[in-house]
Amino acid sequence: MLRLCAAALLATSATAAWPPAVRAQQPAKVPRVGWIWNGRSAGNPIEAAGFRQGLYEFGYTEGQNIVVDYRFGEGRNDRIADLAAELVQLQPDVLVALGDLTVGAVKSATTTIPVVSMSGDPVGAGVVASLARPGGNITGVSMMKGLEGLTGKRVELLKDALPKATRIGLMFNPDSPTLVRSLAQAEEVASRLGVVIRASPTRLGENLEAAIAALAREDVDGVDIEPVLPFATYPRETGELLVKYRLPAISELRQIAENGGLLSYGPNAFDATRRLAYFVDRILKGAKPADLPV
Repeated sequence: MLRLCAAALLATSATAAWPPAVRAQQPAKVPRVGWIWNGRSAGNPIEAAGFRQGLYEFGYTEGQNIVVDYRFGEGRNDRIADLAAELVQLQPDVLVALGDLTVGAVKSATTTIPVVSMSGDPVGAGVVASLARPGGNITGVSMMKGLEGLTGKRVELLKDALPKATRIGLMFNPDSPTLVRSLAQAEEVASRLGVVIRASPTRLGENLEAAIAALAREDVDGVDIEPVLPFATYPRETGELLVKYRLPAISELRQIAENGGLLSYGPNAFDATRRLAYFVDRILKGAKPADLPV
C-alpha cells in the first residue's frame, strides 16, 4: 500500500512538473456539419459529390477530422421542415442547405446556427439582406436564377438550335420563388423571336410524364426546363421521357442533357456545391456568415 501511494505521488508530481501547455492539451473537437437537400440519395448525386470534393480540397476527410450528417428529402417537399428540425437538434457547427425550399425551411428552423446555402435568388427570397452583406446567420452561393436572364437566354439558344420552332414549352415549379422573373424573361425573349410559350407547371415527380406528354400533344417544338424541383430531383427520368416523347429540350441541369435532352446552359452544380466547402471552412475557423459575401 505504501509503495502504491508513493508511486501515485510520484506520478502526480511528474504531471505537475509538465509545462502548462502540455497539461492543457485535449483531443481536438471534430466539427460537425449538417447537410440537407430535397433531392435523392441514390447514385452519388453530384450535389453531394461536389461538396465532398470541396471538403477534401480544404483538408477535411469525413469520419476523420469532420463529421457530416446528410439528410435527403427524396423529392418530397413535405419532409424538408422535419429534416431541417432534426439537423438543428444535433447542434452542428454549420448547416449546409441546397435549394430554395430547403434554405427557406432551414432559415425558419434556426437563427443561431451558421448556415451555408445554395439557392436561386437569396436576396429576392428574403434569405439574406444583400449579396455583399448577408447579415444574419446565412451566407453561401447564389445560382442567380431569374437575375441574369438565364431563362431568356435558354429560350434564345433553343430557338437558335431549332430555327423553325414556333412553340416552346416551359416547365417550372409554380412554388419557385424565382418564377415571376423567369416567366417574364421567357415571354420577353419569345415575343422578340416570334415564338409562343406554352407553360407547364409541375410540382411532383409523379406528374412528370403527364406534363411532358401534354406538351407533346400541344405540338411544341422544344422545351425549356427550369432548374428546380421536381426536375432537379429526377433529371435522368426527365431526360428519358423527353426521348420517349421526342421533345428536344434545354435546361441548366446538365444531367437532363446527358440523359436525352438537347442542350445545357447555366451554372455547374458540381462546382457550386464544391464552393460551399469554402464557406464551411471559413466558418469553422471563426468567420461569421454575416461577414462572408454570397
